[in-house]
Amino acid sequence: MAEMDVSSGGSHKKGPGVKKSKKLSTRVDLTPMVDLGFLLITFFVFTTTMAQSTAMKMNEPKDDKVEDQMKVKESAVMTILLGKENQVYYYYGSLTEDNASENFKSTNFKEIRKLIRDKRNSVPDGDKPSSDLMYIIKSDDESTFKNSIDILDEMAICAVPSGHYAVVDMSDSELNLIKLTEQANGIK
Repeated sequence: MAEMDVSSGGSHKKGPGVKKSKKLSTRVDLTPMVDLGFLLITFFVFTTTMAQSTAMKMNEPKDDKVEDQMKVKESAVMTILLGKENQVYYYYGSLTEDNASENFKSTNFKEIRKLIRDKRNSVPDGDKPSSDLMYIIKSDDESTFKNSIDILDEMAICAVPSGHYAVVDMSDSELNLIKLTEQANGIK
């Protein structure tokens, strides 16, 4: 509320017989402004929605018996191996000692999306991904968690449906191939 202060103030003329005029001063009471500020803060706190956490849906494989596991054609399988220092290795089908030198290849995260899409398009089943199509993702102990998330993001970007990729443990032969390739490329 605004109120008028009627306290006496000074006058321009001084002397006997001059009436002293009262100087009026104004003073603004800011108490309602503070109340209004707190009401606005309270309103925005209660009506604001906090940032929703986003999570990627991931179907983890079940511990099925061997006879209950899904069978896929060897030609429809792509195995992606994650190494250290953002290295990505891959091969198609199964890896044997005979075909390891020609089938085991190295790439990086810039080119892996194209390889995933090429594999997806090479297995025919109309416009949708083949029911036989399968990506197997394996991480080295020295690969980073960021690389694992990045490859799962690539699966989502390439529209690979859940159930058509799985994260499994790396075999000893694959681990040895990665070590040999890293030594040959000078990765320590």
